[in-house]
Amino acid sequence: MDTNLRRGYLYGISAYVLWGFFPLYFKLLKPAGPVEILAHRVVWSVLFIAAILAVGRNWRFLAELRRSPRTLAGVALAAALIGVNWATYVYGVNSDRVVETALGYFINPLVTVGLGVVVLSERLRAAQWVAIGIGATAVAVLTVDYGHIPYVALTLAVTFGAYGLTKKRLGLPAAQGMFVESAALTLPSVGYLAWLGWQAQSSFGHVSAAHTVLLVLCGAVTAIPLMLFASAANRLPLIALGLLQYIAPILQLACGVLILHEPMPPARLAGFGLVWLALIVFTLDGVRRSRTTARLTRRAEPLTATSSA
Repeated sequence: MDTNLRRGYLYGISAYVLWGFFPLYFKLLKPAGPVEILAHRVVWSVLFIAAILAVGRNWRFLAELRRSPRTLAGVALAAALIGVNWATYVYGVNSDRVVETALGYFINPLVTVGLGVVVLSERLRAAQWVAIGIGATAVAVLTVDYGHIPYVALTLAVTFGAYGLTKKRLGLPAAQGMFVESAALTLPSVGYLAWLGWQAQSSFGHVSAAHTVLLVLCGAVTAIPLMLFASAANRLPLIALGLLQYIAPILQLACGVLILHEPMPPARLAGFGLVWLALIVFTLDGVRRSRTTARLTRRAEPLTATSSA
């Protein structure tokens, strides 16, 4: 394995491991509410990434953005989607639904495929239809178990899937894209934090010094895994990156059940089992498709070389 590939795996595993332990971090931010945590996450992310961009003196992309209203509209959509995703995740963690947040990121690949069909008019292979069917059955089983639709999981899966689709179309680098998205949310975030302070309801600086420091570190905690992920995406094959993405929800599930002692009754376990079965079908189909494509490419290369000669 060459050095570049090793670094790619190191960056990718590091990003997903950090995301996997997010529930434990956000639990420490109580008694701050989900919206207050979101606002701090936005504000400190902007400042953290601005410092990185300032060191690299990389501000030219802002002038290019101003000349592209369509890109700005896409950034605004991405900001709204990631804002809802972040708020839902923090709400799920701090309302003792870590297991359900893990479910959201388990079913995210299936939702992403579904968005490809609905938005991009892509055609699914038979195995992908089977995986989506199993995933839909899993949601039905979990709906019966929870007594309601698992809206936290579905909101996380849909918003992150739509966010990924929007980001793919925008094509902005990780740090630059995240800076602009966070900047779009900064004004309402600052306004909300100011309102909390005016109402004497802010937890910032009123709980403990450690709590205040943890709120400030939200920016780095948010940005660092995203930048590690971007570095991994530039070095790893897509199929390898796809397999690594299951690290985070597996760790989140372990945090919820083993550390935070959330319940996992038999019906819920059965629902998760169906989700895992759907992911196995989905992943095996992706691996098979990738190998077939690589084999056809290798066969075509000698023909291309011959015709060029």
